[in-house]
Amino acid sequence: MRLRVRTYTGTYMRTVAALAVGGVLLTGCSAGSGSRSADQRASGGIRHAAPDGGGRTPDPGQAEGETDGAKRTAPPADYLSTFALDVDTASYGFARRTIGSGRLPDPETVRPEEFVNSFRQDYRSPDGNGFSVTVDGARTGADGWSLMRVGLTTRAPAADSVRKPAALTFVVDISGSMAEPGRLDLVRTSMELMADRLRDDDSIALVTFSDKAKTRIPMTRLGGNREHVHEVISGLRPDSSTNVEAGVTRGYEEAVKGLREGATNRVVVLSDGLANSGDTSADGILERVEKARKDKGITLFGVGVGSDYGDRLMETLADRGDGHTVYVSDPEQARKVFCDDLPAQIDLRARDAKAQVAFDPQTVESFRLIGYENRRVADQDFRNDAVDGGEVGPGHSVTALYAVRTRPGAAGHVATATVRWLDPATRAPHEESASVEAAALTGRAWTEADARFQVTAVAAYFASALRERGGGWEPVPGALPLDRLAERAATVADLTEDADVRGLADTVRQASRLMG
Repeated sequence: MRLRVRTYTGTYMRTVAALAVGGVLLTGCSAGSGSRSADQRASGGIRHAAPDGGGRTPDPGQAEGETDGAKRTAPPADYLSTFALDVDTASYGFARRTIGSGRLPDPETVRPEEFVNSFRQDYRSPDGNGFSVTVDGARTGADGWSLMRVGLTTRAPAADSVRKPAALTFVVDISGSMAEPGRLDLVRTSMELMADRLRDDDSIALVTFSDKAKTRIPMTRLGGNREHVHEVISGLRPDSSTNVEAGVTRGYEEAVKGLREGATNRVVVLSDGLANSGDTSADGILERVEKARKDKGITLFGVGVGSDYGDRLMETLADRGDGHTVYVSDPEQARKVFCDDLPAQIDLRARDAKAQVAFDPQTVESFRLIGYENRRVADQDFRNDAVDGGEVGPGHSVTALYAVRTRPGAAGHVATATVRWLDPATRAPHEESASVEAAALTGRAWTEADARFQVTAVAAYFASALRERGGGWEPVPGALPLDRLAERAATVADLTEDADVRGLADTVRQASRLMG
């Protein structure tokens, strides 16, 4: 595999941006990944080449003035795929709980990218505070089709690093629906863990909501106040209806009042997402906090709970609130999220991060991004920093999986993946890129690809099988029947010796039985 990685700044970055936009304009402004045609939506987003193969993809791995023996021009717009980075995992967590209780999840709640991103990867760590880019792949059992993996990762914090203080506003749902075991009781346990894990110079505020919102603790330093914080948390009890609008609005008001310069300011919403009073739409709720969210840089982290869960509301709140969401169903998961993940990721490595993959029409016949439907970005907006991307913390990996059909006898360049992000402190833009050759996509997925690639394939195929039940979703090429996929999952769990992968194998096996 040929892999080239560089950071672009100054004149060259502007030149590449002009070429990319020019490529879109010169191809008649055809629909990009942010605006797919009806035919593309019906086929699961597969894009096809012109019969003659068109032009070649520019290689962002070349510095200004470099050539690699072949002149490359901007690709047709239909050969670009652009999306905002997403580190959510709630869809997989909720599906696993639902299947464990003997039911199959609603296909509308299945987001393949969140299944894929629920598992550890072994991508190369970058040297600096940005991203590394890894592109690899393997051949599926479907004729001409390969899976191509785009892996993006940020550097984990050093053991001796000192993060900025945190100012966290917890917005806790205490409505009647939270009385079910595994909801408010789990939230209390989670917050107790978090209060003990945070530092003395960190601050928290606590807002609760049912039919109305109430501030239980204004923004308060934890040093000298932990006992009071624990008393308030332990006293939380379920009440009446669910007015998420009131809770989020009050939460952002408290976050603005308690805003700490030089700290990471974040709103953490803990809820089952079953809004039934006030404005129940995510867009309507976020309109009320738009100024605080944009002007003050206050991001949102969503934690979902409950066997009956408002997935769509929580996912949209997090996506539009410049944050991400997770789902917890037991104390072990709560401990991982609140003791390990959230404290370690209070800092940000990147704001408004987006990825764009440029496929080479001379070697690629068609391609399909698996998932990310809610995160698509218009191709021409890749370098428009006014368009929202994703927020990514330290030690995070983001994986995007593509089904790629190469042309018969294809050789050479297949695709170049580029990630663009803004520095959280300075808002300066940065980019990193990597390319992949056709030869890197020819190994067999189940016998020659590395174990972590196989985990990614199992997760994507599993999500695809669950999505197919609702109609309007085309199976991922090379998909196996669930009973055979369960066998593959068990094999790769043995290879990785990873408890999370073992859990995936068990869940696939349970789903296979439920689907008959």
